[in-house]
Amino acid sequence: MTARNQYALIGGAVALVIALLFAGTKLLGNQLFMVEPGTKAPNFEAVSLDTPPRIKSLDEYRGQVVLLNIWATWCEPCRVEMPSMEALHKSLGSKGLKIVAVSVDEPGFEKEIRDFVRQYALTFQILYDPDRNGIRKRYQVTGYPETFVIGRDGVIRRKLIGAVDWNSKGNRALIEHLLAEPAD
Repeated sequence: MTARNQYALIGGAVALVIALLFAGTKLLGNQLFMVEPGTKAPNFEAVSLDTPPRIKSLDEYRGQVVLLNIWATWCEPCRVEMPSMEALHKSLGSKGLKIVAVSVDEPGFEKEIRDFVRQYALTFQILYDPDRNGIRKRYQVTGYPETFVIGRDGVIRRKLIGAVDWNSKGNRALIEHLLAEPAD
């Protein structure tokens, strides 16, 4: 083997090691910042349906129990779960539960979102993410609807993908338990 071939081999090996270290760091970094139960809920900003629209953030709800739902008007499972979410809001909203549903519909779909809210007679906070990727990336959303139950301490207690009966005994018990926890 010539000296030139040896240098090429060593250079290739060094490049491979650097690439593997970089890939490992990226993987480790992603593991450190997984959005899952037991981790702090990342802050986000989304737009209200108010006139004029206002920018709202999760920080506005710190110290409260929050059910954060990420959905879209075209999503059939989202339509299925909304009535039970509204029922939960009607029964536990006065006890401190904050339901925040963030639509990831296309920009310019505010009318469709408002029509959806009217159709289902929703009285909890509805926001939309005109960027569509802001909240999806921050919460690493993989399907719709995707819901995060966040305790008063800002920690995600449960993550659910798909339509859920929010007025079921088990889900009500979880929310009531979190509402009974003292605020920090």
